[in-house]
Amino acid sequence: MNEKLDFDAMAQRLLHSGRRRRVAVAAPEDAHTEEVIDRCMREGIADFVLFARREKAETAERIAGTCPGHAVTVTADTPEETARMAVKAVREGQADVLMKGTLNTDVLLRAVLDKENGLLIQGRTLSHITATQIPQYGKLLLFADAAVIPHPDTEQFDAILRYALNIFRKLNGHGRTPRVALIHCTEKTNAKFAHTLSYAELRRRAAEGRYGRMLIDGPMDVKTACDSESARIKGLTSDVTGNADILIFPNIEAANTFYKTITLFAGATTAGMLCGAVAPVVIASRADSAEAKMCSMLMACSLA
Repeated sequence: MNEKLDFDAMAQRLLHSGRRRRVAVAAPEDAHTEEVIDRCMREGIADFVLFARREKAETAERIAGTCPGHAVTVTADTPEETARMAVKAVREGQADVLMKGTLNTDVLLRAVLDKENGLLIQGRTLSHITATQIPQYGKLLLFADAAVIPHPDTEQFDAILRYALNIFRKLNGHGRTPRVALIHCTEKTNAKFAHTLSYAELRRRAAEGRYGRMLIDGPMDVKTACDSESARIKGLTSDVTGNADILIFPNIEAANTFYKTITLFAGATTAGMLCGAVAPVVIASRADSAEAKMCSMLMACSLA
C-alpha cells in the first residue's frame, strides 16, 4: 500500500472492498450518530442493526427508513438492555462492529465485559487505541491509552503496544516499519517513574523480536517524537525521533490530555476504538462531532 493513509483513504478502501460491514448500534438517539448511520448507508460502507429504547423507537425507525433495506430496528426497555442486545448481536455474528450511541460509556462497557455474555476475549486486556490526523503532521498517528487503563503495568503496556502495532499493520500493510515512541517528560529511565521501567522492558522484548519488525525508542517527550528539529537541537538521533507512527503514553491522564488538546487547539481529526474484544467497539464520546464518530466508524469497519 503506497498511497497516503488517511480517513478519506479508509473510506475509499471500504467502498471498493465489495463488502458492507454490519454494525450494531446501542441507543442511536442523537443527531451525530444519526448522521454517521445515514452517511454509511448512503455511501455503501455499512448496514445497521439499531437497538433503541421503546420511547425512541420512532427515531430509530426514521433513521432506518432513509435507506430501506440497509437497517433494521430492535426495541428494548432500558439503556442497559439496548447495550446487552447490541453486544449479543456481535457475539453471535450478526454484526461486525459495535457502536455506542447516547449511552453512558460505563453502561456499554458493563455489557462488553460481562464474563458470561460479553465480548472480551479470555485472557486479553481491554484497551483503547486512537488514530489522529493532525494538520501539522504528515501522516496518521496512533496513540494510547486515552480512555480505559488508568496506569498501565508492564503487561498492560505490552498489550497496548501489540494492539497499536496490529492496527498499524492492518491499515498500512506490512511494507512499512512502524516507529514507536515511549512517551515521558524526559529521556531518562528513573525508578521513581514506574512506567519508564516498563518502557525498558518493552525495548528489551522488542530487541528479542517479540513484536516483529518495528522500531522503538524512549522515554522521550512528544515534541522529540514528532519533530525532527527538536530532536536535533537536543542531540537525540534515532530512527524514531521526529518520525513516530505510534505514541505510547504513561497513563490515561497524559493520553487523554493529549487527545483533548490536539482536537481543541490543533484542529486534529480523531478516531478511536476498543481492542481486546471479539470485534471492534466504537465508544466515541457523546460530545464528539459527527466527523469524529464517522472516522471512528471508518477505522472500525476497516479493521472488522
